[in-house]
Amino acid sequence: MAGRAFQKIYTQLEAITKATISIKAKGIANEELATVAGRLAQVVKIKGDMITLQVFSGTEGIATNAEVVFFGEPPALNVSEDLSGRFFNAYGQPIDNGPEVEGERRYIGGPSVNPFRRKQPSELIPTGIAGIDLNNTLVSGQKIPFFADPDQPYNQVMAMVALRADVDKIILGGMGLSNDDYLFFKQTFENAGKLSKIISFVNTTEQPPVERLLIPDMALTAAEYFAVDKNEKVLVLLTDMTLYADALSIVSNRMDQIPSKDSMPGSLYSDLAKIYEKAVQLPDGGSITIIAVTTLSGGDITHAIPDNTGYITEGQLFLRTDSDTGKVIVDPFRSLSRLKQLVIGIKTREDHNYVMNAAVRLYADAANAKTKLENGFDLSDYDMRCLEFAKAYSTKLLAIDVNINTTEMLDTAWELFQKYYTPTELGIKESIMNKYWKKA
Repeated sequence: MAGRAFQKIYTQLEAITKATISIKAKGIANEELATVAGRLAQVVKIKGDMITLQVFSGTEGIATNAEVVFFGEPPALNVSEDLSGRFFNAYGQPIDNGPEVEGERRYIGGPSVNPFRRKQPSELIPTGIAGIDLNNTLVSGQKIPFFADPDQPYNQVMAMVALRADVDKIILGGMGLSNDDYLFFKQTFENAGKLSKIISFVNTTEQPPVERLLIPDMALTAAEYFAVDKNEKVLVLLTDMTLYADALSIVSNRMDQIPSKDSMPGSLYSDLAKIYEKAVQLPDGGSITIIAVTTLSGGDITHAIPDNTGYITEGQLFLRTDSDTGKVIVDPFRSLSRLKQLVIGIKTREDHNYVMNAAVRLYADAANAKTKLENGFDLSDYDMRCLEFAKAYSTKLLAIDVNINTTEMLDTAWELFQKYYTPTELGIKESIMNKYWKKA
């Protein structure tokens, strides 16, 4: 940390609460880092010369004469090309046995890009997952979460997106990762030979939960360096934002703030917005696209975390296990990309919109047929074909383990249409049908 030569040291604590200590001091900056009895802390309030510090790991066992050492600066990250391929902790310190990164020192958590410098997103970000690329196409500069139950393989999906996405840099912000998850990401990136374009900031379950609060800002400070300074396309992956919000809740409870809905702090909306609003498409070609995981409690999307997230982001991707095929799919009914119209049929093939809509409508007909079946009604020939189509559609297109490009997705959909339906049942415009319906 910079400024260590000018450290200010104090040993007279004025007050101690569950999460904070207060001392009298001068010349201290807001958000400045310090250690209290060797534990990391941060300035959260300055009133005259009374300084309140939040102690990340709690204050239990701290004596009134504990040594308080100020670092002389808020949390910061050295930014340079040397960040590439590296793993760091919540403070931007290497955890991969590599050297410290030299570079320009930047404070984390600054304001988002001036709206005047923003451009409407228009670049497709392909992921190879048809449930995303075909039905909920992502656009550079977009912010979108995966909503998933805790037992879904969302970290594996994140890793797949990282390896397949056509971008210059991928920045992983891992919050509350198990050691297995951390090693999974590390080995997956190394084995794929993609480590050079991936930068990771990781907080594991063994580390204090409150340190998770630094991870998104660290990841986005690195993202802004590559997107704004280097004009690169950057994809930021944040997992798990529910654990980030839980850490916010821990802090606010320790500081005796009155909780809002679902025990969350009243500042939850603005805390989440501050992160997601860093997504941007810049006029010079650089961009920051944010894909985050929000785990759900028992599938409840009305909980304060997904509820607030939905107001901020441009859609959501919903993971679920398909009961008919056992495959994890991106649910076409509950997923939505509000920006997809900016690229489908423009940056993709002209039939994209028609194929997407027809496939989802037929999948909905299959869901109706399934309900009829469960309620003991007879099924028509069309119903039976819909059920067969739904299984094939789920296996060959919606399943997250399918990795093909958008053109192959469209061709696969046409093959399924021809196998199970007549041209009139598709309801697709005649000029498109004439071009893509293969003549026998």
